[in-house]
Amino acid sequence: MTDEFYRIQRLPPYVFAEVNAMKAAARARGEDIVDLGMGNPDGAPPKHVIDKLCEVAQKPNAHRYSASRGIPGLRKAQAAYYQRRFGVKLDADKEVIVTLGSKEGLANLAQAITAPGDVVLAPNPSYPIHTFGFIIAGAAIRSIPAAPGEEFFERLTNAMRFTVPRPKVLVVGYPSNPTAYVADLPFYERLVAFAREHELIVISDLAYAEIYFRDTPTPSILQVEGAKEVAVEFTSMSKTYSMAGWRMGFAVGNERLIAALARVKSYLDYGAFTPIQAAAVAALNGPQDIIEANRKLYRKRRDVLVESFGRAGWNIPVPEASMFAWAPIPERFHNLGAMEFSKRLLTEGHVAVAPGVGFGEEGEGYVRIALVENEQRLRQAARSVKKMLAGS
Repeated sequence: MTDEFYRIQRLPPYVFAEVNAMKAAARARGEDIVDLGMGNPDGAPPKHVIDKLCEVAQKPNAHRYSASRGIPGLRKAQAAYYQRRFGVKLDADKEVIVTLGSKEGLANLAQAITAPGDVVLAPNPSYPIHTFGFIIAGAAIRSIPAAPGEEFFERLTNAMRFTVPRPKVLVVGYPSNPTAYVADLPFYERLVAFAREHELIVISDLAYAEIYFRDTPTPSILQVEGAKEVAVEFTSMSKTYSMAGWRMGFAVGNERLIAALARVKSYLDYGAFTPIQAAAVAALNGPQDIIEANRKLYRKRRDVLVESFGRAGWNIPVPEASMFAWAPIPERFHNLGAMEFSKRLLTEGHVAVAPGVGFGEEGEGYVRIALVENEQRLRQAARSVKKMLAGS
């Protein structure tokens, strides 16, 4: 039994596991399931990126251990991306580190900076690693609102004033997973000022930096003057370049936090496979057509989802960013709760979604719908939803 182990005892049953098991069983029976559950991009990276991977993999010395911090060329490429995209200047040697995806990077940073009993503030609902990375490291979590509004700062102020021990770290992530909330630069300016005043470390998750649907591009917290004093930011190539399985991410920002992450990583890994890192350099430094193409792809899918599900009788708020829709459960199913509704949608409608309660208790009453199937499949899912709603 695994529940005898200390850290395993701190982890609840994985909420998505039951739905995933039902999905696998349905497919094993030959049922056609439209899978909108996992945020797993269905596209491929650009050809020149794959070509670079193959080219470097042909070199005999490419198969040795790599560098835990990331090869210098990749760190420089990420610094160049921040300069042209956000106007932020980074020291590639001291303020940039390559991670094995942003998820693993955030978990390793939690290990580096957290002592048992530390208090960490995190959004609720939120991507699970934002809380469980710190829970595994021994921290206690206090929830703050996921939406970047006035209530966010009211709860943040109260948390700093009344929580014992005093919170040490704040995690934010915009565009948000699962809620698709977006934050503007004035929000980050206020947040940085607050963090500097209260000596609070801020971890920003910017995995969906390039998937925005408004005219104004997604900002980075590091655009704010003084942000590097308190903040580190994670980005990922998973969604931007359709490289999810490559496990390639970055942490940038505060030199002390980057150094702490680098030290822990040096004990845990030898870095990503060198050909993958070389291909990531090609992605960052080469043609950027895929970024706009992916943005248009997800925007079109979003529009199809909202329109077709709306006609089926399920009104879904229009997400302004990310590859997800955060959808209230249809009113007639509200008594079921997110988990049971997700199961029923799978068994009766053959559509898989992620129950909102898996992202925190504030996610109850919602499901997350991932835009990872083509338009035809989204319309197929809508027809199934319509039949299910009519049958109920």
